[in-house]
Amino acid sequence: MEETKDYSHIKGWGIDIDPENEPTYPIKKYTGDDHAQSRWERPSLQPIDVEVLHSNERPNVSAVFGNTLPPKGLSGAIRRFAFRYSENRYRHWLPLILADRIDMVEGLIEDLRRGHVPNILAEKGYKAEWKYNQRGVIKKAVAAAAVAAYLVLLLKRGRK
Repeated sequence: MEETKDYSHIKGWGIDIDPENEPTYPIKKYTGDDHAQSRWERPSLQPIDVEVLHSNERPNVSAVFGNTLPPKGLSGAIRRFAFRYSENRYRHWLPLILADRIDMVEGLIEDLRRGHVPNILAEKGYKAEWKYNQRGVIKKAVAAAAVAAYLVLLLKRGRK
């Protein structure tokens, strides 16, 4: 039999024991079911009909997950590599960031392959940025032009 320990010396201990002194009153309607939470029946898991990548720190996938786009192509291979490592490692997060960038390029290529030319300026929100941050847009344009000019200069110098 387990002996009862006295924790009354700890400030605030047992504050929620007395239902008449409920700290969340009047917001919460006390029903007495609060202590029955540990006896809940686990809902059935969402069926897995596509490849779902999940942390190697968990034995199963979450009960509910998104499955609209399974990993595919080079970005999918990089994601599979990243999920072999723990979430506390750069080997997990850096490949995922790289895979996002590659997935964007793969999406652009897929759009062009289907005959759809994406409106990149509209999709990146440059109209709104021009309206609210003209100085920032000009700075970005000048920086991009400087980098492009430098690259052209390097390429011309390399050919001579």
